[in-house]
Amino acid sequence: MYFRILHDETGGDLSYLLADMDAREAILIDPHGRDLALLSALLSECDLRLRWVLRTHHHDHLNPQEPAQLAQLGAPLVQGAAAPGARIGVDGDILSFGNELVRVLATPGHTASCLSFAWRDRLFCGGLLAVDACPHQPVPLLPEALWDSVQQRIFTLADETLLFAGHERRSRAVSTVQEQRHWHPFFAGLSRDAFLARVAALPVTGGCAPDS
Repeated sequence: MYFRILHDETGGDLSYLLADMDAREAILIDPHGRDLALLSALLSECDLRLRWVLRTHHHDHLNPQEPAQLAQLGAPLVQGAAAPGARIGVDGDILSFGNELVRVLATPGHTASCLSFAWRDRLFCGGLLAVDACPHQPVPLLPEALWDSVQQRIFTLADETLLFAGHERRSRAVSTVQEQRHWHPFFAGLSRDAFLARVAALPVTGGCAPDS
């Protein structure tokens, strides 16, 4: 297997490349159109066929051309919201690349149609745990759904499950379910009502748009 983390140090965005080196097939999770040349070069260098482009969520108001840019990678685009040329990821879907499998989880809250992707002992959950730390979405779009997604979908996974974020600014990019369950500032030790009250008190900055 081949696994690589791509980190935009300026914006804090994270993308992931996973590949079955025996089958020479790969997937990209949360790639960005601005990185098209780099992504294409990585695939070519490793002689990989891209099977899927997976998006946990997106903020296309920042770059309306991004879906068209990602289409140039030549693989189906899977995301939670309907869009031209995109396949809607449905909870429980299984996507294969080589001999590997990725399971789709519906985890709305950060945006309306967020997805998470489970592979082996890892979960790629985008901005789900960012709450107030996403530079593009300063507050969760659907706080009630976010609470349910985290408590019922994420925190019920095995303690040792590795959680990979879509943004990294004030915290580490990789953590575990056990760590987040016990130490997350918005979820650990809070009731649902207390969580919603804390989110409601967050300042809303300009430039936020209801993405998916």
